[in-house]
Amino acid sequence: MKKFTHIFILPVALFLGVTTAAYGQRVYSGQVTVENLTGIKENNTLSVYMDIVLDALKIGSDEMLTLTPVLTANKGTQSRALPPAVVNGGRRQKMVERARVLNGDPVFAETPRTVLKRNNNTRQTINYSAAVPLESWMSDASLKLVKNATGCAECDKGSGEQLLTGRVLREPYMPIYKLTYIVPEVEPVKARSDRHTATFNYVVGKHDLVRNYKNNAVEFDRADRVINEVKGNKDLNITEFTVSGYASPEGNHNSNRALSDRRANSFADYLSNAHGISRSRFKVTGYGEDWDGLKQAVEKSALADRDEILGIINNVANPDSRDAELKKLSKGQTYRTLLENYYPPLRRTDYTIAYNVRAFSVEEAKEVIRTNPKLLSLNEMYLVTQTYPENSKEFKEVFDIATRLYPNEPIAILNSAAADIEGGNHQAAIDRLNKIENDPRSWNNLGVAYARMKNPTKAKEYFEKAAARGDADAKANLEELIKTTKD
Repeated sequence: MKKFTHIFILPVALFLGVTTAAYGQRVYSGQVTVENLTGIKENNTLSVYMDIVLDALKIGSDEMLTLTPVLTANKGTQSRALPPAVVNGGRRQKMVERARVLNGDPVFAETPRTVLKRNNNTRQTINYSAAVPLESWMSDASLKLVKNATGCAECDKGSGEQLLTGRVLREPYMPIYKLTYIVPEVEPVKARSDRHTATFNYVVGKHDLVRNYKNNAVEFDRADRVINEVKGNKDLNITEFTVSGYASPEGNHNSNRALSDRRANSFADYLSNAHGISRSRFKVTGYGEDWDGLKQAVEKSALADRDEILGIINNVANPDSRDAELKKLSKGQTYRTLLENYYPPLRRTDYTIAYNVRAFSVEEAKEVIRTNPKLLSLNEMYLVTQTYPENSKEFKEVFDIATRLYPNEPIAILNSAAADIEGGNHQAAIDRLNKIENDPRSWNNLGVAYARMKNPTKAKEYFEKAAARGDADAKANLEELIKTTKD
């Protein structure tokens, strides 16, 4: 796993005298400064580096000044003292050295990082460094310098503390990634079509449509309602009606084709007469026996002879011969089941209404998106999204509607994925974009999604691919990613 290093370098010459003492008298105020304070988080360790400048310090010959850096949580009560630096006057330094020689005892409660004799009126700097095990609270911790001064016979000469920095580690760099949204082209003519099915009942061998025969009234009412809705919508201009007739497989194949054609024309005649639609606007075709429909129904069934039925449909070329083979299964019981339960739905008439839709203003489109969104173009939907905040529920909902209505349109997928990323649904965005991964326009957003999921390797891969093709946003995002990895 790649390891990240966080470095924070404070401005040069941070003066300790600017801060206030927490208790006791102020000790050597303004006489000690710190330069080049640096906090580094690496692996599981926090290291602190600084130059403690003593140039202005004047210390008595018998005095000892203990400088202890202390980490303190900004949000909590945790604290951690780092090893101190000790500065002695001339005689005090000799006493310390003598005690070490005679007793082998460092004479310090806490082993100092350094012990230094101060030569007043000279330039002296302590190059201080210390490392401690990293704890979570240290990511947001201040660093202060606690000063304790003693004289001869360990008499107290005063104490104080001074803030060095409010945050020893800087906050992680927060990248700003640019998402790709593509404005769909305006659709010159919004051509739409709706497909419906009417399952009428006919007298055997007949093509006449009779409203009060069996369940036909329900089918007539449904068809009337569909046509009236389309005709009554002033936003639509009907361009064509397509009527397709289908028959079930029993009987003679050629006769069934002719029968399905006559039944389809009967329905077209009804629509023309009942709704005042010119017959010339109808395109009518009879397709005969619907073996494909039967095959699909059997595949989904639990029929005992399911595999045998499918074998006959797939392997017997002559449609009329298929009937004979089906009648042999299970002594005719299978064929009776097909006649009663599977053939009736195949006797149907499909009709498609084609129409053009007028263009809508943005305000009109905001209403249509709630009632009949299929009448909108991708461009109109996009313009609706621009009226909402990018992180709003409405913003994402419109893009979701676009992908539902245009599931294979790359621009719809790309824009919806960008909205997912805005909302924090990064894996959902990746799942969408994987459908169009070969489209270079998707690469920048894939990079952003992976970057947000803390996968810099994949993010870098896609940003570089997109940048190589001249994607300015991807190039900027790559620079942002590099900053986070350095951080």
